[in-house]
Amino acid sequence: MGVEMLFFGIAKDIVGVSQMEFSFNMENVGSVGDLKVQLMEQYPALSKLSSFALAVNGEYAQDDLILKSNDEVAVIPPVSGG
Repeated sequence: MGVEMLFFGIAKDIVGVSQMEFSFNMENVGSVGDLKVQLMEQYPALSKLSSFALAVNGEYAQDDLILKSNDEVAVIPPVSGG
């Protein structure tokens, strides 16, 4: 199964690309929370962020949302501003 991943801000700098196809085995990844764990294992520097959100198909997603093949998942790092 695979999803289209989009990376923004510091997440893009950590991963090195702004988008990619991310394939995974459903035994390891099924939910948004599982995907976060998989991403942090593959890109350990992501775990150094205070937090990051995932949006699935344009909507912020909770960790228990089950992913479907061809979903678009955006990694949104913490945002600061004044």
